[in-house]
Formats: sequence, C-alpha cells, structure tokens
Amino acid sequence: MSPAKVLTLATFALTYVFPAAAFSMTIMSSTSSKSTLFDLPVSNNGARCRIILYKKEIPKDEVDIVSPMDLGGLKSPEYLAMNPQGKMPLLSVKNGMNIPESETICRYLLSTYVNQGPSFLPNDPKSNLISRFHDMYITTIQGCLYKAAPPFGPYGTRSDAINEMQKQLKIIDDLIDSNKDGIYLCGKEISLADATLFPTMVFIDSMLPKFGIENGIPTKLINWFNQIRAKDPVFTRVYDEVKGGVDSWESKGRWDTIWMAGLRDKDPATIFDKLVSGEIPADILYEDDCVFAFKDIKPAAPVHLLVIPKDRMNLKNLRHSSSEHIEILGKCLAVAGKLSNMRELGFGDGARIVINDGADAGQEVPHLHLHVLGG
Repeated sequence: MSPAKVLTLATFALTYVFPAAAFSMTIMSSTSSKSTLFDLPVSNNGARCRIILYKKEIPKDEVDIVSPMDLGGLKSPEYLAMNPQGKMPLLSVKNGMNIPESETICRYLLSTYVNQGPSFLPNDPKSNLISRFHDMYITTIQGCLYKAAPPFGPYGTRSDAINEMQKQLKIIDDLIDSNKDGIYLCGKEISLADATLFPTMVFIDSMLPKFGIENGIPTKLINWFNQIRAKDPVFTRVYDEVKGGVDSWESKGRWDTIWMAGLRDKDPATIFDKLVSGEIPADILYEDDCVFAFKDIKPAAPVHLLVIPKDRMNLKNLRHSSSEHIEILGKCLAVAGKLSNMRELGFGDGARIVINDGADAGQEVPHLHLHVLGG
C-alpha cells in the first residue's frame, strides 16, 4: 500500500472512527510565526506569565498577548480547539504546541528564554514551595472572594473558604525570612514565587475588605506586597492591570449580591442566638461547629426537638435559602435524622420532621429551625 493511501486511511480513522484522537491532534500545534499568550488583564494566574514576559523584556513580535475574546471567548469552538479546558491563560507557541496552565507556561518561558533577563530560579527552595502552596491551597479556593456561589474547592461555604485562605496566607508568611535582604520573597533576586503570588495578592488585598475583613493579610506578606509594588515597575504595571479588572467588576456591581459582601444578615439577634451563645440555658442534645439541637420548651409531642444552624446566615426562612446554604441545610437534616434514630430520647420507628416557613405557617422565631417530633 502506498504511503498516500496509508495517510488517507489514518486520517479517515482519526476523523470518523476515533474523533477524539483527531481533536487532540488539532489542539497540539500552532502554525503562527510568533507565540501568542491568550489572557486578560484581570487574570491573576495569567499575570504571573506576563510578569516573566515583562521582566525578560520579550517583545510582542516574539510573544504577543491577546484576549481570548478575539476568538469569541473561552467557550468558543476556536478557543476550545486549542484548549479543551476552556480556561486561560493559554500559550500558543509559534510553529509548536498549545500550552495551557500558568505554571506550565511559566516553566516553558523560563527554559526557552533562559539567557534573557532574570532566571526567576534563585538557589532557594522556598521559591518553589511558596508557588506550590499558592497553586494547591489558594487559587483552588480563590473563587470565594468573587464568585456568586459555592462550592469553593472542597468548601461548601464562603466563610469556611475565606478562613482557609487566611490560614494559608499565614503559612506562607511564616516562610518569609524577617531579616531577608531585598524586596523579593527570597531576598535580592526575583523568584517564581514573586511572580506567582503577587497577582493573587492583588485580589486578596482588594477583596477581603469587601467581606468585612480589614488587615487580613499577615505582616510580612503585606510589607512584601506593598514594597515590591512600589519599587519594581513591572509589579506596578501588573498591579494596575489586575486592579483595573477588579475595579471594572466592582463598577458593574459584582459584589452587590454576594453573601458576606453586598448581602449580610443585618436583622436583630433572636432567642436562638442567645441559646447558642449560652446567654440563655438550653437542654442541648447535639452541638458541633455548625449545628445546634435542643429540646423545645413548649413541646407539641412527647418528644419535640429543634435543630438550627448556629450561624443564621440570613436564613430567617427556608424561602431565603440559596446555593450558599446547601451545605448547612444538609447538615441540619443529617442531624435531625441522627437524633430521630435515638430511642433513648423517646423516638420509636421514625419521627416527623417539619419546617414552619413564615408567619402563615406558624413560624415564631425568624431563624430557620427544624422540628423533630415523635414518641
């Protein structure tokens, strides 16, 4: 069989018999005469790639920066053909493959332009360690600062994700040498850690206060952030790029409807809050970090328990629930089910679990609660 016929059959098989294989081949190559970084100014992960381009002074005729919108957006067929993940940044290498993921792009740029500008690879393991902590434990949950609803990584509530983010900032802060000589995280030499962490810190510095958290960044980290922003022109430039995007989001009211930012529980505390705090005594049957269960002081059945979320989270009624409340509603139901199985409390074969929602339904306390009745 001739080579031409073999090629024709292979093309037929890839296109019609194994279409996924053909697709994977189309995303692997670029025929452009220059490389292109598809990215937007507000992208914190893309910004680390831009810092490397700017510091190494790689010209636009070598690597151009283009908006994914030029191809119709991240979910357009043209963009998905290059990156099936539909995310940015993406580096389309001239006469080569398309490279997604900011860390991979950075490593490619550092190896390709190794003799141009700073190496970003000081002889200090903290550089890679900080970058790794950032990618594993901060960017995976950063959506808690600006996305409409959970989940945020493994966390089902915004408050848990924000608490975890602050914990991770403290861990990174502990890695910074208090006596370091220089403006960068590892001293006088710029590192991949600086390029990785700085753009995300623009997010955190701008957004944490929207959730009522002032001075939420540990001391060494905020000092580094302010110093590098003021003294390194490239970081000043990237700060303006990312912050400009954040400001644009704010001008469009992005945080107006986000829980803990534009939306907060401003109603007065109820008797349930006083029971949870211990200000008023209660016959407690179950308590954890999120859920509180106790005996009703006016029982409507031989056994009558109430199960409530400790933090009301604006959940005065079930009608006020949203995707922010999925986790706590599930936990309350699970606790109600667990208690209804406890024969030592007086339950038999099952229980009636009721939510009175609103005044017309007989709800007396504006703090969501489940009645568990039996016996």
